[in-house]
Amino acid sequence: MDWKTLYRDLSTRNWLILLFLSSISFFVMSNSLTLGVILGGLVIIVNFNILQRTICRAFSPEGIMTDKITVILKYYLRLLALGVIIYVLITKGWVDPIGLAIGLSTVVISIVSFGISRAWKTYSTEAT
Repeated sequence: MDWKTLYRDLSTRNWLILLFLSSISFFVMSNSLTLGVILGGLVIIVNFNILQRTICRAFSPEGIMTDKITVILKYYLRLLALGVIIYVLITKGWVDPIGLAIGLSTVVISIVSFGISRAWKTYSTEAT
């Protein structure tokens, strides 16, 4: 399976999980918690997309890494920007920290669900 197919599946899962979590939060929790879930999910999905683009550009078609310093610098700048965004969201009181943590878990939940579904498909095809 190629990366583009995997990435498209992960990206779809990211958005579906964010929609699911924010819908539940909207109907069950407070507004600041719901806003935290939504903003946390958006921030982490954008972060994941930027990381994916950086890694894909860092490797040439032959699979040889180009310019390690630039990749490392972009990685740390991305983490710094993520930290600043999270800091501002929490210190300004715009979002509930618990909701933000739930939203930031969107990509992790997506990757875990992807792994479970791939393992299930492998297991089910071997069993038949």
